[in-house]
Amino acid sequence: MASPTMGSVARGSTEHLHAEAHFKAHSPYGLPIVDHCQSCELRKAGFFCSLSRETVQAVDQIKHTTSYPEGALVCVEGQAARGVYILCAGRAKLLTTNPEGKTLILKIVQPGEILGLHSVMSGRPYEFTVETLQPAQVAFIAAEDFLRLLKTHGDACLKATVHLSQDCQSAYRLIRSIGLCSSASEKLARLLLEWAAQGQPSNGAVRVKLSLTHEEIAQLSGISRETVTRTLGEFRKHGVIELNGSTLLLRSKAALERMAAY
Repeated sequence: MASPTMGSVARGSTEHLHAEAHFKAHSPYGLPIVDHCQSCELRKAGFFCSLSRETVQAVDQIKHTTSYPEGALVCVEGQAARGVYILCAGRAKLLTTNPEGKTLILKIVQPGEILGLHSVMSGRPYEFTVETLQPAQVAFIAAEDFLRLLKTHGDACLKATVHLSQDCQSAYRLIRSIGLCSSASEKLARLLLEWAAQGQPSNGAVRVKLSLTHEEIAQLSGISRETVTRTLGEFRKHGVIELNGSTLLLRSKAALERMAAY
């Protein structure tokens, strides 16, 4: 016969599991919300991956977490930079638009990345619009609080410097891709190879989840939507890729590398 203490522990554990399941089922947009950076699994790979315990605790005290639906605008190009945003869950796109309405996607943002860092540190307006590609959880840190964090925690300041360097490298890659590629097929081949690096190997090919529309791929590569559709059709016709719904199978990485002039 179990002791009252053991029974209490068992009931407590069961109640905790039921409460956790209820919370996840009723959290906004079905997201498993993370309230504290100290318990976040992204710390190993994201911006705050290797910060000290003291710094992470400081971040928890100054951040404000919000959930967004798909297609929501987190911040808008030209707005005064009120603070930085950390993508905790979901994905988003960074985009810029010219006066004629032409849109260019600068980057697809993954969980763990920080947004608006350059604007906050330079005191300039946001240089891009952030739009969610799927339901997302975002942590916001006001500019004054964030700058104070950098002044008082050296490891956070170093991480900010590293992140700015990565943003710079990403901009260089985008400029080379759009400005130096001689054809649409070369631009798309380079984009597919970038995705392949994060894809899943499958019988000599690479399986990639294609979660962008042809219009978004066009905005990401600097070509028209019609050209994206036509070029992907040519890739498929020559056996370079295979499209099954939202799954993209890259069958010939070597062919893409030749087209990308690697």
